[in-house]
Amino acid sequence: MNHDPNAPLSYRDAGVDIDAGNALVERIKPAVARTRRPEVLGGLGGFGALFELPPGRWRHPVLVSGTDGVGTKLKLAQQLDRHDGIGIDLVGMCVNDVLVQGAEPLFFLDYFACGRLSVDTAAAVVGSIARGCELAGCALVGGETAEMPGMYDDGEYDLAGFCVGAVEKAALNDGSRIAAGDLLLGVASSGAHSNGYSLVRRVLERDPQALSREIDGRPLADLLMAPTRIYVRPVLELLASGVAIHGMAHITGGGLTENIIRVVPPGLGLRIDPMAWPRPALFDWLQRTGRIDDAEMWRTFNCGIGYVLLLPAAAEAPVRARLGAAGWDCWTIGAVEDAGGGDRVRFA
Repeated sequence: MNHDPNAPLSYRDAGVDIDAGNALVERIKPAVARTRRPEVLGGLGGFGALFELPPGRWRHPVLVSGTDGVGTKLKLAQQLDRHDGIGIDLVGMCVNDVLVQGAEPLFFLDYFACGRLSVDTAAAVVGSIARGCELAGCALVGGETAEMPGMYDDGEYDLAGFCVGAVEKAALNDGSRIAAGDLLLGVASSGAHSNGYSLVRRVLERDPQALSREIDGRPLADLLMAPTRIYVRPVLELLASGVAIHGMAHITGGGLTENIIRVVPPGLGLRIDPMAWPRPALFDWLQRTGRIDDAEMWRTFNCGIGYVLLLPAAAEAPVRARLGAAGWDCWTIGAVEDAGGGDRVRFA
């Protein structure tokens, strides 16, 4: 950087490299192209992305939107210099939320902010965002790369994602059909997903060598960096089959304690059997090393259950058969019951 107080200044002197930003756009174009849907009009580079709802596809479409980030899992990604899965986390956190209402994710936008733009790092991140969009069947229609020297240290970046989906109004899944006696069918997570990593990082401070260890035959670093599972395709296939699903929940911040009850009507509660599924060794290690009590585990982590379907008992067998045939592990983990007095969510 030129420190002559009388020399002419450029944006590059201030820490912003426009040429690097242009190089990034060229690098990511092939990955973005793989996510394209026929409803997308135009390509990257416009001031706004265009998406056409095709006539006749929906009689009364409702648009469902969601936004999220990845949280402090980003700190671990930067510490480990592993950026090729974090974009899947970003997409998963948004599209899984939109899916809860029964919506098909249509398009996605991302926001990438950093102190100094590394084209290689940003390309890996955006490439993984595109991969997440492929898994969800939605188009990556645009985004924003912001290079902000002084806001972030070199090597640091932050992410945000924005998703829009659509569902037929008559098929909107708002949980209003949930009734006492419905079962909770939990679908396996791929790990901690993108929640609880502030606590994860505190646990790692108690065992400085932990990231070089193996847990249940796998490197702990791999377990912690496993991308969020995207549940869109199997759940949309279930909904299209006509099987009765009264409600759904994405298990994010708040864990099993706070997320499922969000879709349950007043007067009803949940009984969850924590012995009904095999809890992954990652969560046992976190609880043991951090001396975390059970209640804190349930309200912080997904503990192996990333998505929950609430359905009548008659639908249990066909839904489990369909998910199993598609390679998705699932377990009946509890039931809906009258709330009565006390806590609406009981682990027993």
